[in-house]
Amino acid sequence: MPHVSPAVAPSPEVAAALAAGRPVVALESTLLAHGLPAPQNRAAAAELEAAVRAHGAVPATVAVLDGVPRVGLTAAELDRVCGGGLAKLSVRDLGPAVGLGRDGATTVAATAALAQAAGVALFATGGLGGVHRGARDTWDVSADLGALAGTAVLVVCSGVKSILDVPATLEVLETESVPVLGYRTDAFPGFYRRDSGHPVPWRVDSPAEAAAVWRAHRTLGGPAGAVLAQPVPAADELDAGLHDRLLAEGLALVAERGVTGKDVTPALLEHFHAGSGGASLRTNLALVRANAELAAQVAVALARVP
Repeated sequence: MPHVSPAVAPSPEVAAALAAGRPVVALESTLLAHGLPAPQNRAAAAELEAAVRAHGAVPATVAVLDGVPRVGLTAAELDRVCGGGLAKLSVRDLGPAVGLGRDGATTVAATAALAQAAGVALFATGGLGGVHRGARDTWDVSADLGALAGTAVLVVCSGVKSILDVPATLEVLETESVPVLGYRTDAFPGFYRRDSGHPVPWRVDSPAEAAAVWRAHRTLGGPAGAVLAQPVPAADELDAGLHDRLLAEGLALVAERGVTGKDVTPALLEHFHAGSGGASLRTNLALVRANAELAAQVAVALARVP
């Protein structure tokens, strides 16, 4: 059984699965608490956990509740996460939230950290955070990248959101020695779009290949995690013309309003949702579900070979 930090509370189901060497997939809670509107968020929580189970793994949605980092939530706890009022927690916020006994939804960085602390190696999400446009002036770089540099978790995602500086993000991942794998693609995905216009350095074409790369990386690659980037399903990709128009409008809008820092991404995503008539939300849900399914398949492949 992987070492579990005493500060983290795996659910009984997750703890039993880890003890038996069964596959477990971590899921973030910020998507539910801050990324999706009600009641779609609660329906998505159930759908993502069901997708993981359907492919043979145990889901472990991660959050901090009553000051306790929890890896694996009950139905009642998922209701709390989706009910609103939770703080948004990155790694730097975990200590204050735990010390003050607060509730919080975990970002990619915080979910990866708590998953590792619980002994969970696979994590499925939508899009990775990255380097923001204009970061030369603002120094606005997501904590996700720094967390991946020192957190031994394989993150299954659909690349980074196109609202970010994609080439700069890939450069940072290279600098931090984080492997980036394209799943059945030679192009790095752009979240709403299947191709960001930039290549991936490595490609894998099956869950078994992804598992083999991850095992080898854990032996030879140092403390860093890895990224397994899967494009959004082709049928659910956002129309290119609509995407480009909404992105240009959104960037102009945040500049006009003086939106900066951590408020930029939520503002842009809200503009995409409103301006697309909900199409971007459907794309978001489709890619997260696909990533949960793939993460479960890789977790099963990893469990077959200790």
